[in-house]
Amino acid sequence: MLPISNRGGLMPESPIRKLAPLAEEAKKNGLTVFHLNIGQPDIATPPAMIEAVKNNISPVIEYSHSAGNESYRRKLVTYYARHSIDIKHTDIIVTTGASEAILFGFLGCLDVGDEVIIPEPFYANYYAFAVVAGIKVIPVSSSITDGFCLPAIEEIEAKITSRTKAVLICNPNNPTGYLYGKDELIQLENLVLKYNLYLFADEAYREFCYEGTHFSALQFEEASQHVILVDSISKRYSACGLRLGAIVTKNKLVIDTIMKFAQARLSPPYYAQVAAEASIDLPDDYFTVTKAEYKKRRDVLVQRLNAMPDVYCPNPGGAFYAMAKLPIDDCDKFCSWLLKDFSYKNATVMLAPGTGFYGTPGMGLQQVRLAYVLNTESIHAAMDCLEEALKVYPGKV
Repeated sequence: MLPISNRGGLMPESPIRKLAPLAEEAKKNGLTVFHLNIGQPDIATPPAMIEAVKNNISPVIEYSHSAGNESYRRKLVTYYARHSIDIKHTDIIVTTGASEAILFGFLGCLDVGDEVIIPEPFYANYYAFAVVAGIKVIPVSSSITDGFCLPAIEEIEAKITSRTKAVLICNPNNPTGYLYGKDELIQLENLVLKYNLYLFADEAYREFCYEGTHFSALQFEEASQHVILVDSISKRYSACGLRLGAIVTKNKLVIDTIMKFAQARLSPPYYAQVAAEASIDLPDDYFTVTKAEYKKRRDVLVQRLNAMPDVYCPNPGGAFYAMAKLPIDDCDKFCSWLLKDFSYKNATVMLAPGTGFYGTPGMGLQQVRLAYVLNTESIHAAMDCLEEALKVYPGKV
């Protein structure tokens, strides 16, 4: 048999998607599956975005500029200005989702063998992008008992070696929903200045903050050359399938370097940019309405979880995810069992195993991530399933 690459062997399965075949089989068997495993909102994509595409039909769908259409990048400048982020359109490279932005950032700023420190649990694909780039993720554990706040800065500092080149945070956080405060970000600013590191800031969920205010790492003036902002329209406008994101930095050398990777992949999706450009003109109350809906869903989910015996879920301050600790032996087994061997009222629930969001072996065995992207009626039904499942699961502890 022909061998695969070492990189292919190291590439992890997605904890979010790896159970999809079991869910498909459950549906074939007539079960309703409540998908709380993935951040796919059920809120409609804004009609103005769809209309913009319908009204932009061209006989030739051309390449855009490798950095993205200039008209869109200039519109993005006005979007960021509304969030007290002062940039120029030349500070932006439009990418195929935040995924490409993260990968380009790793490739442009770190060499093979370099290290990036990330508080865990973290978005699982960070590890996958690190494997592709040949760099090493160094996790620093946060705790569910204090809501997954930033680990003590001394713990992060203790992980720094001669190969450390960056720290990465997601704010608000995926998978925990934790919203980092300004004081925590200032600690990270001081750290990256002290050790001359990059600070990658994934801010794809900035609109969805329920308690407290979002503070962007790009608002730091002294550390402006260190900050690499990663962004996406996927969750912001319920437009995951458009696959459009951005990398934003005031560091011209980084922009010039990443531009070479952008040129190699030619251009970001044309019609996604058309739709995204229209999104910036949405009325001011668009996020007021959507944020209120997500907060309502969060409150239902967290209340239901914490009412179950031996279940604990901290109240997430942002995004639309929650991590919960369950009285189970192994979350991977439990999530598989829900789809293969359990049903309640002809339904079951699909969750993301917590282990996939940790870099430290053995961590997260009793945790699951839940995405509150379904309406409250469906969340209640999903929680009914989970509550009944915990009563009969053979591996309950």
